[in-house]
Amino acid sequence: MSKHQQIWQYFQQHRMASILVGHISVVVVLGALFLGNLMGMHLLGAFAKNSCSNGDHSYTVVSGDTLGGIANHYKTTWQRLASYNHISNPNTIYVNQTICIPGHSSGSPPPTKGTGNYFPYGQCTWYANQRYHALHGVYVPWTSNSDAWAWIQRAHDFHWRISSRPSVGDILDLQPWVQGAYGLGHVAIVERVLPNGHVIASNMNWGAYYWDVTDVEFSPGPGVSFISY
Repeated sequence: MSKHQQIWQYFQQHRMASILVGHISVVVVLGALFLGNLMGMHLLGAFAKNSCSNGDHSYTVVSGDTLGGIANHYKTTWQRLASYNHISNPNTIYVNQTICIPGHSSGSPPPTKGTGNYFPYGQCTWYANQRYHALHGVYVPWTSNSDAWAWIQRAHDFHWRISSRPSVGDILDLQPWVQGAYGLGHVAIVERVLPNGHVIASNMNWGAYYWDVTDVEFSPGPGVSFISY
């Protein structure tokens, strides 16, 4: 064998070895990425567990679940579940993640519907009742002992749902002197739930804006509740 042939054979052997090593490296990297992604999904699912409010149903996600499928099973919408559980991407839920299903406690009487809006125009109570009806087709049924601070008790009396977790379209209730509310409290309607858990609520008679509808940011916490039919 000539010297040139020996050199050519040497390079061919090392070229094949390099290709083989390259393929093995690609397989190893892809395997690591797959395992990392799988472990990440399980870890995210574990950390994504929520503490549901009293009266909620809780559902633990299993492989193959979708938010839409869970919503259909519980006769609600994926939009409501995404908002209620602060899920920014409804196409991404994780195995072992707890999904809170808004609902009434089993065995409780059905909630009562109101027949109209009897609150004085311009008050936060009038606006909250009117806006809630525009969104859901339902008026609140309480018309007496119904200053804003009392809406929590009145909602309980008429079997409406009360939660510490906001959802778009809920009635937000502030107790007196909480987050800028005055001595009679304040009610508003949740229009958006922000990624940080705060809400943007539409109001009437907030601060100096007696007749105007304004959007104000509030945060869940002590003295803050959310009411829904």
